[in-house]
This record gives sequence, structure tokens and C-alpha cells, in this order.
Amino acid sequence: MRLSLRYRLLLPLALLIAGDAAATAWAARAAAAAAERRLAKQQWAVADALTNQLTFPLSEPVLKTMRGLSGAEFLFVHPPQPSKSTFAEPPAEPIDVPTATRPGADELHTLGPPVTVAGEEYRCLRLPLKVPHPNAGGNLYIFYPESLRRTAVADAVRPLVVLGGAGGAVAVLFAVAFGSRLVRRVRDLDARTRLIAAGDFRPMPVSGADDELRDLCESVNDMARRLAGFQDELQRSERLQLLGQFSGGLAHQLRNAAAGARLAVELFLAENPAADPEPLRVALRQLARIESNLRQFLALGKPPAGERVPCDLVGLIDQAVTLLKPQCQHAGTTVVWDPPGPRVVSGDPAALSHLLGNVIGNAVEAAGPGGTVDIHLTALSAGKPVTRIEVTDTGPGPPNAIAAKLFDPFVTGKDQGIGLGLAVAKQAAEAHGGTIRWERRGGRTVFVIELPT
Repeated sequence: MRLSLRYRLLLPLALLIAGDAAATAWAARAAAAAAERRLAKQQWAVADALTNQLTFPLSEPVLKTMRGLSGAEFLFVHPPQPSKSTFAEPPAEPIDVPTATRPGADELHTLGPPVTVAGEEYRCLRLPLKVPHPNAGGNLYIFYPESLRRTAVADAVRPLVVLGGAGGAVAVLFAVAFGSRLVRRVRDLDARTRLIAAGDFRPMPVSGADDELRDLCESVNDMARRLAGFQDELQRSERLQLLGQFSGGLAHQLRNAAAGARLAVELFLAENPAADPEPLRVALRQLARIESNLRQFLALGKPPAGERVPCDLVGLIDQAVTLLKPQCQHAGTTVVWDPPGPRVVSGDPAALSHLLGNVIGNAVEAAGPGGTVDIHLTALSAGKPVTRIEVTDTGPGPPNAIAAKLFDPFVTGKDQGIGLGLAVAKQAAEAHGGTIRWERRGGRTVFVIELPT
């Protein structure tokens, strides 16, 4: 049987309130009994004064005075004398009321049995008058109004009932409010976990008191962030797997075409020694670059297999700038590069060449016609020696939609791009123990590459 958390919280409180109600009822009953005993003792004190200690006859003025003091009505019957009474109309003698005897020290005092006089309810005591009372032989009846008895009992019981009932009601209200708020927070958490299960990894707002539920909400948000990262990594792996499935055949055909074109150019140079070789040599370098790019596409996602040898970063940057020179001349893009002295790192020359060529090539395309690309190489000596390469372009920067995923495979803002250049660059940098990042600085886009020297 399913029992809601709200009712699990309220059940102990309901039992506590039931116990409180029982205790209040017992206390109220005891208070009512004590109030009635107190009234009975007061009436018996009046009875003692009128039956045992009185030294003068019972007259109507005396009885009326006692009525003002005690709140009771009195009837004195002593045949053949006329009755004396505090009632407006003297009632008939209630002969069915038994004679009252004074209770002992351990006995309870009572107000007597109920009677009705002129439509009003009373409690009646019948007291015989004995010698040496001046009115010996008569009977004195004390009528205590039932309304006064009920009022006295109610006044004794009311504080307990009010306090007990109000306390219980306030406890119920607080419990319902607290339980509803707690259940609402649990339901919000349940809804959020269902959204996470459906693939929505947005963090939920953390509110409420600093308690275990708040800690649970923060844990759920942390789980959502981790799952989002795992999902991105899974999607990246799936994209790489898809690339591996179709790139083999495509790369094979493209490499064959590039190799055929390179052989044709080499044959032309061999058969025409008088021709200007420089444009054809550039074409050969571009064909070699195509073959190299095809190899790096095939190697994307795999650990670099190249041998680590000393590599001069200045020479690799010179090579990338030379390859891009015809493209820059055609577009009117200026590349500012002032080579410093050699900067040698240990690495795979092909992978580093892809790294620098892709970043500088992207900067040239981003700068566009009339734009400028600046390349700076500096050595950092804080901590471990590091060589920093900054490639700055005057382009507008990547679109906001892809800015956060710029280094992911197949993410590109170019109409004709496939989004692999920067992914290859990131893989090459991390394979060499370095980092690559980008930022907007002074209205320009800056790619920062740091490699351990």
C-alpha cells in the first residue's frame, strides 16, 4: 500500500494531537469535577451556617441575605406555620428530595439531586432543623441554580479546552504547511529528475532552507552537469565513429586524385624545364597538403603515432605562412609575422604542422579580404618553460551559436566548411601536453596555443 510522504509526516502528529486531545479531555473533566465539588462545599458551608450556628429564627430577610451571598434560592417549611421563601412565588415542598446528611471528611460534597421549580432547573439539598435551632422541627431547602453550576464548570473547563484546542489547531496548521512545502519540494525534485531522464540537463533552481533537500537538489544539478558532459562526449564519439565509417573510402579516392595530379605536375616540370617552376611548386605543396589533411582526418580521434623529434616552431609557422601566401594575395589579406630566433619543442612535425596550419588558415579565412592576421611567438618561463603562439585576426569572430563548441568536430560557421580543422588542432595540442583556446580581445579574435618547451 502506497502512503504519501505528506501522510507519513502527518500521522505521528495526528497521534500526538489525539493524545493531547485525550489529555485535555481528562483535564477538563477533572476541572469540571473540581469546580462542582468547590460549589458543593460552598453550599454546605451556607447550610452549616443556617442549620447549626444560627441563634436567631429563619426569616425571609435572613434567607434573602443568604441568597445574595451564595446565589442559591431558599425555602423554609415548618407546618403549621406558613412557608418562607426567596422565590417570587413560594414553590411546593419537594417531598421526593431525600434528607441530606453532612458528608464525612473523606466523602464528596454534592449539591443534591436535580429538581424543577417554575420551569427552572436546580440542585436541591433538604436539611432538617434540630434542637437547639430556633426553628427546630422544620426543613430548610437550598436550591442552587443549574445555570450557575454549568457556568462555573464551563469557566473551569474553558481555558483547558481553548489552550488544548488552539495548540492542536496551530500544530495541525504548521504541520500541513510544512508537509505541503516539503512535498512540493520533493515533487519538484521528482519532476526535475524525470526531465533529466528525458535528456533535459538544465540545472534546476535551488531554493528553500539550507537542509538535506537543498543538498539533494545541488547533487541532482551536479549529476545533470556530468550527464550533459557525458552526452556531449558520446555525441562527439558518435560523430568520430561516423567519420571513420565513411572517411576511409572518400580519403582513398581523394588521395588517388591528389596523387595523380601531383604526378602530372611533376611530369610537366620534367618535360618543360624552361617553364617557370614556382607556381607549379606551390601547386605541388598544396597537393601535398591535401594528402596530409586526408591523413589527419583519418587519424582524428586516434592517439598520435608519429615519433617525437625536435621541431622548430618558427620553421613550421614559416611553412604555413608560405603555403597560405597565394590565398592571401588573392584575397588581399595581410599576414604580419616577424620570425624570432628558433623555438624548439619535442613533438610530431606532421601533427604540429597541422595544428599551426589549421589555426593560421582559419584566421586568414576569418579576416577576409582586406583583413589582417598577426602571429606572435613568445617564450614563458613561469613554472615549466612554455612557448606561446598567438594568432590574431580582424574578423568578426565565431557566431554565438557555435562559440562554446568551436573545437568540437563538425562544428563550423563557414558555408563550405566541415568543422574538422580546429578539432584536429585541439587534438594535436593536447597530444603534445599543450592547450589551445580562443578569446575576443580589443575587437579581434585571438587563438592562443601553449606548448611545453
